Amino acid sequence: MAKKGVDNAAGANEQGADDRGPVGKGRPTPSRKQAEAANARPIVGSKDKSMVKEQRRQQASQRERARIGMMEGDERYLGPRDRGPQRRFVRDYVDARWSIGELLIPMMLVVLVMTFIPGIMQVVSLIVIWAFVGLAIIDAVLLGVRLKRLLGQKFGEDRVQSGYRWYAAMRAFQFRPLRVPKPQVKRGQRPN
Repeated sequence: MAKKGVDNAAGANEQGADDRGPVGKGRPTPSRKQAEAANARPIVGSKDKSMVKEQRRQQASQRERARIGMMEGDERYLGPRDRGPQRRFVRDYVDARWSIGELLIPMMLVVLVMTFIPGIMQVVSLIVIWAFVGLAIIDAVLLGVRLKRLLGQKFGEDRVQSGYRWYAAMRAFQFRPLRVPKPQVKRGQRPN
């Protein structure tokens, strides 16, 4: 029975071979040397030193423009995390208020110095820093609750972007002069 299947397959191959017509590409296969010569390209581009210097200078000026634009809050240069009217509103709201989290890093430095003082001061410094961290977290949670209400009023409850609480908290924990993009509002100047 297996022989019958083999015969049928051979017959099908003969019929298919007749239908295809002439086989081949109509030219000889190139030698390896010819193929490599056809694909040869210079390994290093043919640029002279002045062109390279000019290109580097242009790239450096573009990077500097982008850095300044990002620091000033220009939407074209901001990353995806910072883009959009809602993120700008969150930044302005956080920058317009005092946050306990802003003082977290200076407070940690004070506590670090206090841990070198022997005795009860080490215990007191640990209690103080944990209390301060707790207050900063409570402040960040309250900030998120207020922002939820304000963003819902301004942009609509169903259009509020996710992640605004974390964005606001991380900005509130940063020391104000180190924030990127730089604060665009003064303290007390609430966004509209």
